[in-house]
Amino acid sequence: MNSPLVSVGLPLALAVIMFGLGLSLTVADFTRIAKSPRIVAIALLCQVIALPIVAFGLVLLFDLPAILAVGMMLLASSPGGTTANLFSHLFRGDVALNVSLTAVNSVIAVVTVPLVTNFAIGYFDPAESGESVGLQFGKVVQVFAIVLVPVAVGMLVRRASVAFADRMDRPVRIGSAVTLMLVIVGTLAAEAGDPPDSLAQVSGITVLFCLISLTIGYFLPRLLGVPDRQAIACSMEVGIHNSTIAITIAVSVLDSTEMAVPAAIYGILMFPLAAAFGYLITRKRSRVAVAAAE
Repeated sequence: MNSPLVSVGLPLALAVIMFGLGLSLTVADFTRIAKSPRIVAIALLCQVIALPIVAFGLVLLFDLPAILAVGMMLLASSPGGTTANLFSHLFRGDVALNVSLTAVNSVIAVVTVPLVTNFAIGYFDPAESGESVGLQFGKVVQVFAIVLVPVAVGMLVRRASVAFADRMDRPVRIGSAVTLMLVIVGTLAAEAGDPPDSLAQVSGITVLFCLISLTIGYFLPRLLGVPDRQAIACSMEVGIHNSTIAITIAVSVLDSTEMAVPAAIYGILMFPLAAAFGYLITRKRSRVAVAAAE
């Protein structure tokens, strides 16, 4: 696919989003993990190990076509993004922890995304359906560039002028949201000819995947003794993926718009699902607080 959406739109959208992330990061956000290594390790365990297993199980359960199955695994391996930080703030999670987790996840994704994606390609073998895909070393370098270079540039801008970075935060966030919506709409429009049953099937999987991710991200840390605010941060980080990364890799790197469909649908559905989940867990916390006061 050599349309403007692929050649210009997708890389630009991802660059804007990751630059915005870099504007909010400092070196301290990476070193802060040393102060709470246990919580970070639990969140990363959920993100890197549990979610690909969950996605793999759902793909097998729903018997998705091979190319969509790879797309789901690509989505599962993508890191959290700035949207997770926003939802954590709205529901009184530990936003500082979110920022640190997002920073670390964005680096780890350079390794985990190719590993998970290549496993899925090897297992589901989408080449049988006429799609020629493969995430080779040269393409891994592309992933590294489109994910981390804009983050590094944003961090350098913040280091040069904190005031400028703070002023740019809101415009870049708005720009990120707009570009994300354009990417999602463009991706779905390119696949508008898909059978309704296929889109409904993918929608069902993405809803389940998002809800399970949010649930694992909150309740597993709580079971392991993580305080509530940190558990909320983990939940949002684990449950809200940077779907633009998955879409960009699928379309620009692996040259498959169909593979990007799960991430595009997820990019729309994750907002109301995360909001509903955050409301439920904070409502439960309020009840506990009222009962304790009585």
